[in-house]
Amino acid sequence: SLDTLAKHGIMALRRAKRRNMERLQLCCGGVAQNSVEDLDESVLGFAGHVYEHVLGEERFTFVEEVKNPTSCTILIKGPTSHELQQIHDAVRDGLRAVKNGIEDGHVVPGAGAFQVAAAHHLTTKFMPTVSGKSRMGVEAYAEALLVIPKALATNGGFDAMDVVVAIKDRVTQGDKYVGVDLITGKPMDPTKEGIWDNSRVLRHCTQSGTVIASNLLLVDEMMRAGRSSLKNTEE
Repeated sequence: SLDTLAKHGIMALRRAKRRNMERLQLCCGGVAQNSVEDLDESVLGFAGHVYEHVLGEERFTFVEEVKNPTSCTILIKGPTSHELQQIHDAVRDGLRAVKNGIEDGHVVPGAGAFQVAAAHHLTTKFMPTVSGKSRMGVEAYAEALLVIPKALATNGGFDAMDVVVAIKDRVTQGDKYVGVDLITGKPMDPTKEGIWDNSRVLRHCTQSGTVIASNLLLVDEMMRAGRSSLKNTEE
């Protein structure tokens, strides 16, 4: 049957998966049909170039030059399965970051700028409004936020303390957006370099970190209470 269609200039695919059929509809604009009796021009899609290409030991059908596609395929090549998986994860993370940015409608300066600004706000503006032991909690929370720029500096091969001190000096001087430059290890403005973070990711990290830290403190208190109770029982 495929040979007969090919003789008349018609390329056909046999045993196509349902998922691929659905993607072809989104790509070419056609409508899937179960019977040739319902075929007409209104259910047909368009592709300017369709061909078969062999990559390694697998054959792939490429559908190109389509009009108004809402689905596409990203071809990833690599020498090993491990490298392919790394590329796949990087592409997926990048696409998900773009998706989050579109859905949120806004982004936040990256390179640790949000954490630095939040820590500076807590120590200079919020801490003076509290008193007692709560001040120590605010200071500890602000210091915990600086873990992100410290980790960035360490991953870039720079001294974390030197980088954090330089960033704090820039913030104190009045700079609004200050992040870590992983190439030079110096403070820089991420908005000028085009480095952004998703607001929902930062929001979830902040909320989750606070909840987890609170739960750990509660567990520590319960363990101490249990140990002291056990000692009193033995005595």
